[in-house]
Amino acid sequence: MQINVKYFASMRERMGCAEQQVQVSELSLTVEKLWQGYLADVPLPVNTLVAVNMEYCDLTTPLGEGDEVAFFPPVTGG
Repeated sequence: MQINVKYFASMRERMGCAEQQVQVSELSLTVEKLWQGYLADVPLPVNTLVAVNMEYCDLTTPLGEGDEVAFFPPVTGG
């Protein structure tokens, strides 16, 4: 199954690319499993925002063929 992954702002700098396509073999894949098993050897930064197919979600959201997952760093303002 192929998952399209996008990184924004400092997440893009940290990962070294703006987007990538990831081939996965797991059928019961979640956002958290995608990060841990296929994208990085480090924990997902605290308060990272995640969207699947342009809708904000949490790390337990299941993924399917062709889904787009986006990672956004925490946003601050004042």
